[in-house]
Amino acid sequence: MGLPAERFATYEDLFGLPENLVGEIINGRVVAHPRPAPKHARSYSGLGAELWSPFDRGRSGPGGWWILDEPEIHLLDDILVPDIAGWRRERMPRLPETAWFDLAPDWLCEILSPSTARIDRVEKLPIYARWGVKHVWLVDPDLRTLEAYENVDGRWLLITILKDGDAVSLVPFDAISFSLAGLWAD
Repeated sequence: MGLPAERFATYEDLFGLPENLVGEIINGRVVAHPRPAPKHARSYSGLGAELWSPFDRGRSGPGGWWILDEPEIHLLDDILVPDIAGWRRERMPRLPETAWFDLAPDWLCEILSPSTARIDRVEKLPIYARWGVKHVWLVDPDLRTLEAYENVDGRWLLITILKDGDAVSLVPFDAISFSLAGLWAD
């Protein structure tokens, strides 16, 4: 769903979207997509569960992070909603009082689906790199893969691709290990 190219979309343009859609402003236009299908929602819920306790709460892990599902991130004219994002508490000691964040996360994950994969890869990844997001994971529940990237001088360097039930112990969360198999709906 897009607006005419003659004007840039504004935050107010998102208010008119139906409640069942996630709206973002990417490169000046409104991009909307439905909430994730169950197997995609399972993947991001499962990943969030693996990371939240050891990194956000500090239980059986180092703590020091805010880990959140679907945060709204305002980066100048772009308004993005990654599936999961994390901020180191040393960079963001407190959560903002607003309904959104204006500080790019340190890490984020996009759960790819046929309707969002192109936008996530082609449009959002360059924005994340430009704003200094250090680590991105792309999880594909259909292919059962996790791609891990590191931002090196504004360009994404592929660190590894994991598949099926491989063990996940990747920066910035390499203090723990978990099975990728737990993210897939069987």
